[in-house]
Amino acid sequence: QVQLVESGGGWVQAGGSLRLSCAASGRTFNRNTMGWFRQAPEKEREFVAGISWHGWSSYANSVNDRFTISRDNAENTVALLMNNLKPEDTAVYYCAAKGDDDLMEYEYWGQGTQVTVSS
Repeated sequence: QVQLVESGGGWVQAGGSLRLSCAASGRTFNRNTMGWFRQAPEKEREFVAGISWHGWSSYANSVNDRFTISRDNAENTVALLMNNLKPEDTAVYYCAAKGDDDLMEYEYWGQGTQVTVSS
């Protein structure tokens, strides 16, 4: 059974930093894109950042220059370093992985970790 387990969420004041981690088990994703999404209350889930198996990364405009995604293929993990956090970054953050990089959608999802940024 494939599992993605996030950790590192919490509460932080605006301007602070948090580092989210995601550990995958049940299969390896060292040849698959992994990413982070978030969902704020009463809003749609949105893409935050993604990273291909060879390290090419992409970001939502709202987090560009503040967030950094990274991965460790040997450990089957992906991380998201979030700097200069803003109240509008408050959301549940989800780790995700593609089962097949030829497809657009992410097949595997974690349960989410809450990030709360106070002003």
